[in-house]
Amino acid sequence: MKKNFYFRFFYFFFLCNCLNVFYSYGNSNAKAVAYSERYVRFTVITDGVVRMEWSPSGKFIDDPSFVAVNRDFPVPPYSVNKRGAWVTISTDRMKLKYKKNSGKFSSDNLIITSGKGIKPFTWKPGTVQKGNLKGTSRTLDAYDGTYHIYSRDTLRLEDGLLSTDGWTLIDDSNDFLFDNSDWPWVKKRENKDSQDWYFMAYGNDFKTALKDFTVFAGKVPLPPRYAFGYWWSRYWSYSDKELRQLINNFQTYDIPLDVLVIDIDWHYREPGWGGWTGWTWNRRLFPDPAKFLRYLKDNDLKITLNLHPAEGVASYEENYPQMAEWMGIDKNEGKTIEYLGSDKRFMSGLLNTVLRPMEKNGVDFWWLDWQQWLTDKKIEGLNNTWWINYVFFSDMERNRETRPLLYHRWGGLGNHRYQIGFSGDAIITWKSLAFQPYFTSCASNVLYGYWSHDIGGHMFGYNQEKLDPELFTRWMQYGVLSPIFRTHSGRFAVLKKEIWNFQGDYFEALKNSVDFRYALAPYIYTMARQTYDNGISLCRPMYYDYPDVKEAYTYESEYMFGDQILVAPIVAPMENGLSNVKVWLPSGNDWYEWNTGTMLKGGQTVERAFTITEYPIYVKAGSVLPLYGKVKNLNKNDEAVTVAVFPGKGGEFKMYEDNGNDKHYADEYAFTDLKADRNGCDLTVTIGARKGSYRDMPENRKFMVKIYGSAMPESVIVNGENADYEYSGDELALLVTVPETDCSIEKKVEVHYPASVPELNNGTIGKFNRISKATTALKYRKSDIILTPALGNAESASVALTYYPERFNEIINGFNDTYNRLPELLKEQKLDDETCKWFLETIGWSGK
Repeated sequence: MKKNFYFRFFYFFFLCNCLNVFYSYGNSNAKAVAYSERYVRFTVITDGVVRMEWSPSGKFIDDPSFVAVNRDFPVPPYSVNKRGAWVTISTDRMKLKYKKNSGKFSSDNLIITSGKGIKPFTWKPGTVQKGNLKGTSRTLDAYDGTYHIYSRDTLRLEDGLLSTDGWTLIDDSNDFLFDNSDWPWVKKRENKDSQDWYFMAYGNDFKTALKDFTVFAGKVPLPPRYAFGYWWSRYWSYSDKELRQLINNFQTYDIPLDVLVIDIDWHYREPGWGGWTGWTWNRRLFPDPAKFLRYLKDNDLKITLNLHPAEGVASYEENYPQMAEWMGIDKNEGKTIEYLGSDKRFMSGLLNTVLRPMEKNGVDFWWLDWQQWLTDKKIEGLNNTWWINYVFFSDMERNRETRPLLYHRWGGLGNHRYQIGFSGDAIITWKSLAFQPYFTSCASNVLYGYWSHDIGGHMFGYNQEKLDPELFTRWMQYGVLSPIFRTHSGRFAVLKKEIWNFQGDYFEALKNSVDFRYALAPYIYTMARQTYDNGISLCRPMYYDYPDVKEAYTYESEYMFGDQILVAPIVAPMENGLSNVKVWLPSGNDWYEWNTGTMLKGGQTVERAFTITEYPIYVKAGSVLPLYGKVKNLNKNDEAVTVAVFPGKGGEFKMYEDNGNDKHYADEYAFTDLKADRNGCDLTVTIGARKGSYRDMPENRKFMVKIYGSAMPESVIVNGENADYEYSGDELALLVTVPETDCSIEKKVEVHYPASVPELNNGTIGKFNRISKATTALKYRKSDIILTPALGNAESASVALTYYPERFNEIINGFNDTYNRLPELLKEQKLDDETCKWFLETIGWSGK
């Protein structure tokens, strides 16, 4: 009888427990719930993230919130100890202790400490974080650096996900939720007195923390490949004819282009026809919009139009009758249909009746520009920027086969799921340029890694009357090494940023910058896949890789551009024709200064100088990077790939590829292993067999191996057979063509060098370029000059290397001797003291 009683008791207890589990967990991952009571629930999301809920009603939230969209995830290892008055939940990264049945979380009943092997910390509710590394801000409108020229306020970035404290608490208690409709829509929480917290433990492993965040907050979607090309944009009353001429000029000057942005004047703007908000093409400027859009498509361009939706849909708009019918309004009354972002019927109508026809004609995505009231007029506290980002992006996810893309402002945590940010109307000054590298890389701390800036600045803020070509050039050089490469400017006649409006070294630097962006495209796209997989942005702060080094925090402008490239932006004017930059080069490897061909030791801070056509770009020694040669744009996925091998012991790289603009990239993609091995005088470069597949994948591809800082080889073998090669003297690079072959077959290039070669990676490339430019300029100062053999041979040394490969050592040694003796050789050239001084300053000569 007693046994039967105990059996019934335990069965009843077990059944109640099961019912409690069902009641509490709903659709969440029950196995991840480490401990629960009537009013408390702890869910282990990763070994570094735990969700902590207290609900006075005992009803927990399983619907996705604006921040936490994923409730189902792999269950990480953890252990639970329920003995005694406290429950202890342990993972590799932390230990959580909660006093049983003690109610709402407080410093008296909850404590979390760090696990073994990570930076020590102790946290209780109420603990103040001291070292937050910041996140981002909604806009840079009217900011001169961090100074707002109208309000005179200083820009303050929001807190980010990372801190030197080693932990972060995300309070999601009052955030909005999504309902479970076919198109998930905003809904309020029933009980805002609850506690819904996410605790992140990471020590100084910042990269793992960001990946952990994506487990419950969602991944950063991979933008289409074309988004990483050049975007042309200008606030200007363009016409169809004027834009056709613009595109013709891009083609005439052989400048790649992917995206054409048309600002507000695509629609009518005068009273009775339109305004700041408009939905109808201006037929005076665009007589036939459909044919204009077809012209753009015929030229392989993507198109986005600017939208300011705040004023709703007025009766004079072309699609007003359809929108009125959708909303159940009498179109004859002529009543403006007011904008209300939280109204599902209104937003569905706007998208389906007003915008969808334009999308079908060729508009690829929308540039949203919300600048009006911050929160919704119906749902208190609903951020209009955050919400419109979600609505437009999710609409594209639901209604098109191509990859969703959005271009708007930062709306707050969770907006990383809606990609590309528009930072707004920055003032055209060096201060603005100086702030943008830090602003951009810092945004990666909230996974908002795709900021698009108005490169060159948007508007004048003081007494400026013209565009400074040096400032614009340096801004463009930075823009190439930023997430999204888009020039833009305000409606000022003097802000003509078309490259063909510049001359001399400025034109060369600007043209080379655009070409360099496209050369980097395969590398950038591979890093964008890493952003999707791991939450690590293309432009990221130095402390991600070097968290224990103080310089990683003090050199705020420096950043890593992907895994292999370090950038130290130039953000101040030149002095005597050179930009001087202090560069911190982390230890762990040496660094190759790409533009000058200089190998520099890691673990030091150096002073470097750069001409207007040079930039501080540093590649990890031995790196192997995939590059493009000359391409028209990024629409194709079968372009020839250059495997760039940089001086050093050797390295490897996994090149990523996919369809480029479909929605299947999560599962349909391919990688190709690229590897370089050095052994004495031998270098072997291996292009691995492609692994994986995706739709419309090319079967064959042409490769070229480009070895930087290369001496002249004794032999080159491609796939077991002797092969020809070329040599680029300007870049000191060996070029070996690998014939177009099946991508599923491994390819191998073997290079054998002589035992004795001159030193090449001591800045020779930069010296070649500077000597050549200075010598040309010298002829304009003294037009009757006849160059001495020494100076003439030095000026033509890079070309001579291409013409006479058998004289390689002789030419290099002769050039080095001339360079070292320049002061006396310039005297032999019979130049006066002033000209000699000018020449040496122009090339930055320091005697070595």
